[in-house]
Amino acid sequence: MGGLISGSAYAKVWKEARTYAFTPEQVASPLAGRPYDLRHAAVSLWLNAGVHAPEAAERTGHGVDVMLRVYAKCIDGQREVANQRILAALVT
Repeated sequence: MGGLISGSAYAKVWKEARTYAFTPEQVASPLAGRPYDLRHAAVSLWLNAGVHAPEAAERTGHGVDVMLRVYAKCIDGQREVANQRILAALVT
């Protein structure tokens, strides 16, 4: 046994799994429409949690330049944290 699973078989199982995991409204939405969307969500979560881009890039196999080009738009709400870190660095 073993071997590769065709893309169409994988997509069929993924589509069915979404119906078990999500509400009907979520199934109708694009939420986790593709397995890759989970990876994108994970990287966005890491960056928003403060994981530095080089660390996130290493974990995903991206270069930092690709990481920032693809995911910079997903970073949200970091201005206040950045301001606090800059202030702390200036006063110490």
